[in-house]
Amino acid sequence: MRRVAVIGGGLAGISAALDCAAAGARVTLVEVRRRLGGAAYSFERDGLRMDNGQHVFLRCCEAYRALLERLGSSDLVAVQERLDIPVLSPGHAPARIRRNSLHAPLHLAGALLRYPRLRASSRLGAARAALALARLDPQDPALERSTFGEWLAAHGQDETAVAALWDLIALPTMNVPAADASLALAAFVFRTGLLSGAASGDIGFHVATLQEILGDPARRALEQEGVELRLGWRAERLERCEDGYELSGRAGGESESIHADAAIVALPHDRAGALLEPLLGANAGRPGPLQSSPIVNLHIVYDRAVLDEPFAAGVGTPVQYLFDRGEAAGVPAGCQYLAVSLSGASAEMELSVEELRERYLAAMRELLPRAREANVERFQVTREHAATFRAAPGVAALRPAQRTPLPGLALAGAWTDTGWPATLESAVLSGHAAARVAVAA
Repeated sequence: MRRVAVIGGGLAGISAALDCAAAGARVTLVEVRRRLGGAAYSFERDGLRMDNGQHVFLRCCEAYRALLERLGSSDLVAVQERLDIPVLSPGHAPARIRRNSLHAPLHLAGALLRYPRLRASSRLGAARAALALARLDPQDPALERSTFGEWLAAHGQDETAVAALWDLIALPTMNVPAADASLALAAFVFRTGLLSGAASGDIGFHVATLQEILGDPARRALEQEGVELRLGWRAERLERCEDGYELSGRAGGESESIHADAAIVALPHDRAGALLEPLLGANAGRPGPLQSSPIVNLHIVYDRAVLDEPFAAGVGTPVQYLFDRGEAAGVPAGCQYLAVSLSGASAEMELSVEELRERYLAAMRELLPRAREANVERFQVTREHAATFRAAPGVAALRPAQRTPLPGLALAGAWTDTGWPATLESAVLSGHAAARVAVAA
């Protein structure tokens, strides 16, 4: 029986391990944390169950949705019947970006032509830009030399239009603003998620906590497939030997080693190099030059309900997206827990908790009238310093394939070359591809 070692217990490693086990391999998965899920995890503070970040997905994320089915978690997520984004702005009535029942790309035409956060003179121009974006080929190498912001400017989209419309999609999907994003990745995101099919961009939400949806079910599924799980196990060295690979690490202060015919390195790009470089050379798999982009999440508990929507986007405010997570967290009756997700948050990473509290509670009072009279019961901050790779021009050349030059050695992770930006879907797709390499070697 073929032996496969999977290093990393995020979505990429989970998907790879399940596939290898299903193919008949004897699989050992090691993870430095004592939980599964990687960057999608939950924690408990003072009786409240919170997620580190708000990981939404789209209807077109078929690989991720299939993983949820495989884990038995599909009943713990919800997908909109139709794309519907409430948009809040200080001093303005709420607006909505909602698709109709027409075929793409006409399904968004009405929303663009009525969108009040754009000037009337800009709405037709935004529709024209969307049609032009749908005609781009994300595989065209020329697109990797330009930013999305430069392309939008060339198509008549000024800073107001970018902030009010294009960044609503660019920031949460690529974790950088449109001004800095790779045009190739932006073309992929908008074509795949919004312009290729009417239902593709319908948004999916995690109704329960990520631990309930991913971490705990993944552990059960892996154990049912016969995967040996070693949690709290730190991988320190991976070596090539005559008949496969030797993985050395440490668990509970004790040194251990695992021998395998094939190995899948499913670590974040900023950690993978330490294992890969001795085998493949400097910047092996090219993870080194990949820069990172941070995400900051604010967790605010009010003593009353201040938002009627399950989620909303912000325009003309530092608040990017906010989510009502009270039911999943178990907040006391009458209170409301709002999670504020800040993508591309380099500036926010430098602010203290008190500075973030002062700035964002004031912004929430401007955005939500009922928050002006509410008391804040709790304010917490979580920061992901290297949440994703930085989706800037030229990034495609830095993302390695899952197959490496060494037989039986594969890479997995949202940062590898899947065509997608660093998303849940990309992580799962990479795990499937890495498993195929390991099993077939």
